[in-house]
Formats: sequence, structure tokens, C-alpha cells
Amino acid sequence: MASFRPKYITFDCYGTLTNFQMAEAARDLYGSRLDEPRMQEFIKNFAAYRLDEILGDWKPYADVIHNALERACKRNAVVFSPDDAKMVYERVPTWGPHADVPAGLAKVAKEIPLVILSNAMNAQIMSNVEKLGAPFHAVYTAEQAQAYKPRFKAFEYMLDMLGCGPEDILHCSSSFRYDLMSAHDLGIKNKVWVNRAHEPANPYYGYVEIGDISGLPGVVGL
Repeated sequence: MASFRPKYITFDCYGTLTNFQMAEAARDLYGSRLDEPRMQEFIKNFAAYRLDEILGDWKPYADVIHNALERACKRNAVVFSPDDAKMVYERVPTWGPHADVPAGLAKVAKEIPLVILSNAMNAQIMSNVEKLGAPFHAVYTAEQAQAYKPRFKAFEYMLDMLGCGPEDILHCSSSFRYDLMSAHDLGIKNKVWVNRAHEPANPYYGYVEIGDISGLPGVVGL
């Protein structure tokens, strides 16, 4: 893929670029009530319910977090408070990038327009983007698309807004379940998996693996 120069490099934001600290937020809330094995189970359940909550019709991300946290609490016999969900939601725009992100993005941004497609709310995402240390051509949200990834509608919205086809982009994500599986099924052949240890490798989906964003310039020959 080193010879491939896409019209755009498109990114997942939360988890891939932004250090997505849902597990840390859950620990702050429930760490004093759960021992370590139960805390790890809670974090795993909370992540699974967040994915399940976004597979239907679009709803505000505050509702996604509220419902997922309530379900995780019920499953783990922990008392749920709506104020806890509100606290988690309000933390999202405060989160900054992984340490490798600003320098890697800045190098690529000089040559190729960068785009974000994020499972985010319009009111929150720009606070995260401003911390990434590089200019973006466009930032698209689930709220704009009225669909969360991994639903195809989110990707189709981005392609329509960019006026290009799946063959024109390089999509970069740390998640197969949210991004790379859907990208594969939509015909986005050029993909980068950022291995942040969220998920195991899955070569079936066809990608270049990098350990962090510092490896991205080399993928496009920079």
C-alpha cells in the first residue's frame, strides 16, 4: 500500500486517536465497590452494551451511555445512578490524544487531507479534535449521519459528503467491530489497523497493521 495515495485518510476518533477512557471512568465510579475480577467483568460488559445500544436507530450519545451503564450495573448487581452516567458523558470532551498521535498526524496532514468519522455528538467532538494537534479537512459525526458505526449508513454519509467512492480513501481505526469490518463490506480496500490492543488481529479483513499513528506516514510513502 506504500504507493497508494488516497484522496483522503479517514479516521475513527475515539480509541484510535483520542485516548478513550471509559474503563477509567468506570473504575472511578465502581472501583471501591468491586474487586478486580468483577471490575474487569464490569468494564467488559459496559463496552459490550455500548456497542449493542448503537446498532438500532440513532439516539443521543448521552442515552447510549446511560442505557449501557444501567445495563452493566444490573448485570453486575451494582446500584445505578443517572448522575453516574451524566458524569461519564461529560468527561468525553475532556479526553486528549494518545501520545503518538499529534506528530504522526501532523506529518501526514501536510500531504493528504484528514477526515474524522466519529460516533460522537456535534457538541462534544470538536473539543477532542482540537487536542489532536493537526488540521482536519472535515469532521463527521454519528449525529450528522443519524447513524452510529458500525452501521453502513454512517460510512455512506461520509462518502457522500466527501463526494468520493470507497476506492478513494484509506480508513484508519483501532477497531474491527466498529470500523474495519464495515469498511471491508463496503468495498474500502485500503485500511489501516492501529493495534492498540482493544481487539485481536483479524487478517481476513485485509489491512496494514501499525502499532500507533507514528507508523501511518510510512503506509502512504511519506
